[in-house]
Amino acid sequence: MFTGIIQETGIVKELIRNSKSIRLRISAKKVLEDMKVGDSICTDGICLTVVHFDQSGFTVDAMPETLQKTKLNDISINSLVNLEPALKLNDRLGGHLVSGHIDGVGIITNILKDDIAHIISILPERQLLKYIINKGSIAIDGISLTVSYVDQSIFKVSIIPHTAQKTTLLSKRIGDKVNLETDMIAKYTEKLLTFDSKNRKHNIDNDFLRQNGFL
Repeated sequence: MFTGIIQETGIVKELIRNSKSIRLRISAKKVLEDMKVGDSICTDGICLTVVHFDQSGFTVDAMPETLQKTKLNDISINSLVNLEPALKLNDRLGGHLVSGHIDGVGIITNILKDDIAHIISILPERQLLKYIINKGSIAIDGISLTVSYVDQSIFKVSIIPHTAQKTTLLSKRIGDKVNLETDMIAKYTEKLLTFDSKNRKHNIDNDFLRQNGFL
């Protein structure tokens, strides 16, 4: 489990591609301080397992499922990645609960400067929009951010200077892909409302929820 508060940015130093998987060697400093083999580390929003580390960096493997669901296939040598070690139980929860399990990718469609902030517009995969609400939380490349606008096709987030300096987000260009993890509470709620253990037809929809005072 993670919080979406990035500890540092790392650099991809080695990239070994297999037929359906890849191995990454990433240079880092801060996240190495108490690292152990087997630790989870959030890498651009993706929960990966450390298989080796030394004083200059660490190595992780990404399996076929990860490559299918994320933008990891687009990564290259010298790419910058956002890094966050797993949450400790006595840590502050400064962002929001992030699992590191990517729901899909989005495409940056616009970047607009607004005084000290940068407003970034993102076109997500269509099926993700139902989990994205105005003022709700979303993890973009592992960064915990607040949705400032959402409609039927895009959503926007505002980036403060600290986030711009400590993450990779403003190094992106229009057309670049980002990893997206939507709010897990929304996904659990949807499952609870629609699951029927006896496979019976259900009639829970927006009209039902509105009639019963949920909307």
